[in-house]
Amino acid sequence: MNPANDFYGGNAKKTWFFGKRCVGAERRRAILKQERTQYEIMTQTPVSNLIVSLSIPTILSVLVTNIYNMADTAFVGQLGNSASGAVGVVFGFMSILQAVGFMFGQGSGSILSRHLGRQDVEQATEIASSGFFGALFTSIIVEIICFWRLDDLVIALGSTETIVPYAKTYITYILLAAPFVTTSFTMNNLLRYEGKAALGMIGLLAGALLNIIGDPIFMFVFDMGIAGAGLSTALSQVVGFCILLWMFLRGKTQSRISWKCISKSSWKWFNLVSSGFPSLLRNGLTSFTTVLLNSLSAAYGDAAVAAMSIVSRIAMFIFSIALGVGQGFQPVSGFNFGAGKYSRVRKAYRYTFFLSEVLLAVLSIGVMIASGHLIRLFRDDLTVIELGTRALQLQCIALLFLPFCMVTEMLMQSTGQKLWATILSATRSGLFFIPALWILSNLRGMSGIQEAQPLAYVLSCIPSAYCAVRFFQVLPRADRPDGENG
Repeated sequence: MNPANDFYGGNAKKTWFFGKRCVGAERRRAILKQERTQYEIMTQTPVSNLIVSLSIPTILSVLVTNIYNMADTAFVGQLGNSASGAVGVVFGFMSILQAVGFMFGQGSGSILSRHLGRQDVEQATEIASSGFFGALFTSIIVEIICFWRLDDLVIALGSTETIVPYAKTYITYILLAAPFVTTSFTMNNLLRYEGKAALGMIGLLAGALLNIIGDPIFMFVFDMGIAGAGLSTALSQVVGFCILLWMFLRGKTQSRISWKCISKSSWKWFNLVSSGFPSLLRNGLTSFTTVLLNSLSAAYGDAAVAAMSIVSRIAMFIFSIALGVGQGFQPVSGFNFGAGKYSRVRKAYRYTFFLSEVLLAVLSIGVMIASGHLIRLFRDDLTVIELGTRALQLQCIALLFLPFCMVTEMLMQSTGQKLWATILSATRSGLFFIPALWILSNLRGMSGIQEAQPLAYVLSCIPSAYCAVRFFQVLPRADRPDGENG
């Protein structure tokens, strides 16, 4: 028997969620009412209003995440180029943790949203539980392996001899918090795919504010240096995890998390992992390319590593606006695709592309004009400013091509087009960037390193255009009547 059935089956066998016994018929009626209300919100609210309402908390969540990443960069930058470079190096490893969390979160979330679109909450609970515990166990394995080969890890991530001591200190704290980091990303995605992004924002916001406050206290008041930055980041992740888990334990969600609800079906696990694989590939390739970028930049000194690290953070901060809009689009796309509301999927795609493009254009122009001043805020070093300014200006131009690639990739993943989602993730995050980085770095040196990623962004529009046209050609024109499952 599926354990999720126990929860929704009234007086059937009782199910336990982290030690809390499920309640009876009155609670069940309240949950069913909540489910129906959420279904009506996701399938009847005007698409533009729905995307904006879901995008605001996701934008804030992504912005806050980037703010406290940049807070580390800014505070640690006061310790010198080597310490600043160490944060950039470890950022590549944090992308690996994020990749694992997003694989299980996006994989289970995209399936969950389609189940909720069909009003099948039992299966949504099973897939949510599987995603959570899959992320938890995987991150513990990664943590053990990385501690075992810590010296090799920081070198593989692109550390120079002077950066290694700082990187080892900083990454130790990140590793201790690894299970909390990965599962937090998973839970945040589950909340977002349920259409409850505001709940996820609360957890991320609390952790981010704690990190921003903790950085100067641990680093300078307690004189811990870069160890203080690492400790602050680790503690903030633990607090964020506890808040997000509380949302599930206190019945704020439609799905539940329980070890008894973990799926025993190998096919469902395959479907979860394959659905989330584009996210793993995207974030994994981002991590690999960050390492490659650091390694190639290291040939030009610590200043070059610091400059490219700062540029990556600023560019990601800009793109996080469009990314937040795209993440607001995903539950709308998945939910309505599952409900057979195909016209809403089309409207949501068009609106998301338009809104994210406009927002990104305004931000990119502003950052491009003030690029030199922004680099100086993080590291007042003439070499860092010179190298970073040109790289940031090129990134701002290339970012204008990203919204189309992003929304198409998210459309593929949220509607279960796993192969095409994987292909688009690979092209945008690595298959174009890695060759461009190798070739241009050999042909043009540091200038080529600065130009590689912008070129990759432009080339990624080609496969995205093919996938978008192909998808909408085969998507049914007529909506499926309510009550019919596809």
